[in-house]
Amino acid sequence: MGGCCGCEVEVRRLQARQRRVLWAVLAINAATFAGMVAASLHAGSSALLSGALDNLGDALTFGLSLLVVGASLPAKARVALFKAALIAIAALVVAASIAWRLVVDPAVPVFETMGWAGGVNLAANLACLWLLRPHRHGDVNLASAYECARNDIADGLAVLAAGAGVWWAGAGWPDLLVAALLLGVFLRSALRVFRAARRALREAAAGAGGCD
Repeated sequence: MGGCCGCEVEVRRLQARQRRVLWAVLAINAATFAGMVAASLHAGSSALLSGALDNLGDALTFGLSLLVVGASLPAKARVALFKAALIAIAALVVAASIAWRLVVDPAVPVFETMGWAGGVNLAANLACLWLLRPHRHGDVNLASAYECARNDIADGLAVLAAGAGVWWAGAGWPDLLVAALLLGVFLRSALRVFRAARRALREAAAGAGGCD
């Protein structure tokens, strides 16, 4: 009994640490989303919009992760499936933004805004990645949150590259090119999270079957 009580206490401590980390990264992403939306509207940048949507998706993802800390493996896996859908939806919105810029509004983005906003976004993303890194090999809930944070680093670097490209070329095509590349990153991440969630569901089903 003493050993079981010790295990239960340790599990509760782990869950408390997980909740603290998720609350922290949720707050960071919510604040960064608001700033990135304002910057993307001011700059007219599809790359900045992708960063803003990524932050919004992450804030929703971390909120969902908070709800299932301590839940069963199937519940965590189902939430991970929903996270994969959120990432895929963000990719579709970025694709629509690219089409809009190509057909309706081909104006050159404001690279100065892209630069400072991208820098702030990257710093916030690095902070989230550092907070989640100790949990990257944990259960599917925290592992999928870490996957989202890792994508944010690529997104932050890409936005800075887009701003530098717009400044160098004096045209909007680098911004559109980077936004298109981020589509691939989002879709690849969605597929990875989806596969991990399906694998967790299969493992949970196999475990349940073994108990019969």
